[in-house]
Amino acid sequence: MKLHIQSLHFTADKKLVNFIQTKLTKLGKYFDQILDVDVIMRLENSGQIKDKVVELKIKIPGSVVFVKESSSRFESATEGAYLNARRQLIKYKERRRAM
Repeated sequence: MKLHIQSLHFTADKKLVNFIQTKLTKLGKYFDQILDVDVIMRLENSGQIKDKVVELKIKIPGSVVFVKESSSRFESATEGAYLNARRQLIKYKERRRAM
């Protein structure tokens, strides 16, 4: 599984990048045929609060899983995106097994 991390309009520190890498490599336990994971982190200005947005594009054979999560911190947005992606991958795996 290849992991591509991109931060738009800011530079991500090493601690945040390591957190994202360790969190998203766990997705391989739920679906072992993940080809690439593209992570895009960006700041979204909505009023006075700047939301942190994490988007995941997970490429698997025959399909692409897309997850978008926003929160006040990148760590919590990454956690939410991870849980959502895990749920979608498990659902995809079960549908594929049922065929």
